[in-house]
Order: sequence, then C-alpha cells, then structure tokens
Amino acid sequence: MDSAKILRCARDVLDIEAKGILSLSDRLDENFVRAVDILSGCKGKVVVTGLGKSGLIGRKIAATFSSTGTPSLFLHATEGIHGDLGMIMKEDVVLAVSNSGETDELLMLLPIIKRLGPKIIVMTGNPDSRLSRTGDVILNAAIKEEACPMGLSPTASTTAALAMGDALAVVLLEKKGFKQEDFALRHPGGTLGRKLLLRVEELMHSNTALPVVHEDTPMKETLLEITSKRLGVTGVVDGRGELVGVITDGDLRRGLEGKGDIFLFKAKELMSRNPKTITAEELATQAVSIMEQHSITSLFILENGGRKPKGIVHLHDLLKAGIV
Repeated sequence: MDSAKILRCARDVLDIEAKGILSLSDRLDENFVRAVDILSGCKGKVVVTGLGKSGLIGRKIAATFSSTGTPSLFLHATEGIHGDLGMIMKEDVVLAVSNSGETDELLMLLPIIKRLGPKIIVMTGNPDSRLSRTGDVILNAAIKEEACPMGLSPTASTTAALAMGDALAVVLLEKKGFKQEDFALRHPGGTLGRKLLLRVEELMHSNTALPVVHEDTPMKETLLEITSKRLGVTGVVDGRGELVGVITDGDLRRGLEGKGDIFLFKAKELMSRNPKTITAEELATQAVSIMEQHSITSLFILENGGRKPKGIVHLHDLLKAGIV
C-alpha cells in the first residue's frame, strides 16, 4: 500500500463520516425539539445507556451533558439488567443509544424502564426498529454508509451519534443560559479551570512586595524601588496615595536618552501618566487581554471604587500560573 493509496483511503473515511454528520442536519425536526424540551425539563438526571461502540459514545454524551449543566450518568445496558436499574428514578430521563435499534440487552431493559416512569429518548440509525417503538421520542441518526469498506465496523454511525449528542448538549446549555462561570465550576482542575476561575487578586504582589513611590521621590530612590521589587516597574502616587503614573525600565531608558542625568529629576517628571489598571476581582485572563492589547507586561490593581494601588500583577505571574 503506497503513500498515495494510504492518503486516498484516509480522505475517503473522513469524507464519508463528514457526509454522515451533514445528513443529520437535514433530518432535524420536531422530534429533536421534543427531545430538548424533555431533557431541559428533567427534574432528576439524564441516564444514557447503550452497549458496545454505542455504549462508548453514550459515555461521552453523558460526560458532555454533565459538564455543560445537565446532570447525567452512563448505565451499561448489561449491568442494567443485572441490578443497576436501581439508579433510575421516575423523574429521570433515559437516552438509549443503539445504531441497529435491535440490541438485545436494551430491548430487555427499556420496557422495564418504561414501567418505572421516566421518559425515554431513543437515538438510533434504524427508526423502524423494535427499540424505536419503545421510546417516547426517536432521534434518527441514520447514515448512508459506514466508512469501513466491509460495512461492519461502526465508524460513520458512531461519529454521527456523537455529533447528535453534542448537538443536544449545546442546545441545552444555550436554552438553560449556561455561562462560562458555570462551566468553570465544573472544571476546577487543570489549565481550563485556572483560566476560567483564577482571579487577579490571587496572583498579585501586595503590601511590602508592591513597588510604589511618591511623585516627589528622587529618581535615585525610585530606581532602588524598581530594582529591589524586581518587577521592572514602580507605581507613582500623589499625596492622597492615589496612582497617578508608573515608571518602567523603558521610561528609564527614554529618560537617559532624552534628559541625560535622570538623577536630577523626581519620579513625577519621568513617569508615564494614565497607567493601565485592573480591579482585584477580574479574571486573570482579562489581565492577559489588557496586557496584549496595550503591549505591556504589568498591571496595577486598584482598590474597589478608588485609585489607590492594592497590588500589581506581572506577565511572569500569569505565565507561571499557566494562564498564558
């Protein structure tokens, strides 16, 4: 099998699977709307069930539901007929996934579930199947052909089911008004959690670590403040303690080039006015956005409702926290 044939085969697979997903779009109808209404009105949890490859897709659908505001869990169909049906309550909704719609274990399971009382949504590639006749709503996830040349291994069918599950999850989160903050609470770990939850105040340098001088401070003392705090910057405050400017390493270089002996000046004569600031409760990602927008590497954090500096956050702090 040469390189050209390998690539041709791979492209054929992707093309077949893409067409399978696109075909679902044309078949979306009131059944999908009813399924969304049932899921959004669920007073309990969504129980996704399936077997084999459909079971694996079901696990992913359940995980996506849970992470986007629809409490869900996966019930293995075989385990269900051997005792795990106890996890299903009347106020739940069951989503059964089966491409053939003739999976024996599901055919045994769903009539019993129906007696327990929850609504049943069937996602299948065979809307005329026996399983379909058990459901309250049928989601048609049929595809024209599998990507497997023998038509045996579930490929395009599982991709289509996965996409249909994603469509349900996304429509549900939109309908429920699920926000970025809600998503963050369900993903507190790792980079994603840090980006969505970490606030500026958790990274800021404050108290004795905060570089700040009075506007009348001589430049020699100002330079010592910059170097001792090791952030390459100092804030400049007026008599009320309010931030009126900043002096950075760049300001020092420009001062040397334009004014000569900078030690003859005071802080207010070399500072940059109207510095960019942020409040302590803002997300760290917002600090990154401001820094990128203005090509700066630090932001002073002001006390709520005032102009007094409370802390400072540096780009290096954001890098260490994994925000950038």
